[in-house]
Amino acid sequence: MEPIQPQDIQNRISELADQDVYVHLELTTGAYAQHLDSTRHPASAFISNAVIRYTQGSISATSPYRVGLKTTQGWIYAEGLTHVDEQDKDRLILAGHDTQGKLVVALQLSREMF
Repeated sequence: MEPIQPQDIQNRISELADQDVYVHLELTTGAYAQHLDSTRHPASAFISNAVIRYTQGSISATSPYRVGLKTTQGWIYAEGLTHVDEQDKDRLILAGHDTQGKLVVALQLSREMF
């Protein structure tokens, strides 16, 4: 994975607008590692292969970044994104890693199921 270049991500977000795409969105604040530190409040969210259509999308802030997708029914957003998988040109795979390199948030968009 490579650090996010905002303009490149904006272009890819815009290319996927106004069509059905699959979304994968997950967030964890240590839900899988609470046994290592019981003082951490475990929290996580996960959705995968949900079909959405967004009318506009944007990347904002400075690293870590936020991506927002406006659908006809509301908004989807992910905050804390730091990296992109540049090897995968068919899917937009974004991730946010903490200072220890652990995954905190992931947002993925694709025309095909994950």
